[in-house]
Amino acid sequence: MPSREQAADVAAPGGRAAEVVAGREQVIRMPAQLAQLLISLRRQQGLSQAALAAKAGGISQARLSALELNPGRFTLERLLLILAALDLELVVRPRRRRPEPVDW
Repeated sequence: MPSREQAADVAAPGGRAAEVVAGREQVIRMPAQLAQLLISLRRQQGLSQAALAAKAGGISQARLSALELNPGRFTLERLLLILAALDLELVVRPRRRRPEPVDW
């Protein structure tokens, strides 16, 4: 099982945790990206795992820790509790397509 530091570094290039800018939309396509975002936001808000778990309600610190390390195990209910505790919301929209590369 990866350490907390490994879980926090998974989604960032070069193994460095990405700074999450408040008020900016984040695109999540993989569970590891979700874990990185939630860990970063929790830390930016100065919350420990225990404090976030208590604020979310219905989740223990041990369970939050396990979810940060293995984000593929989130249930929708737990994800929504944690997002609400971080003052976030889930938005679903069509995926934006990247422009086709142009051959010069």
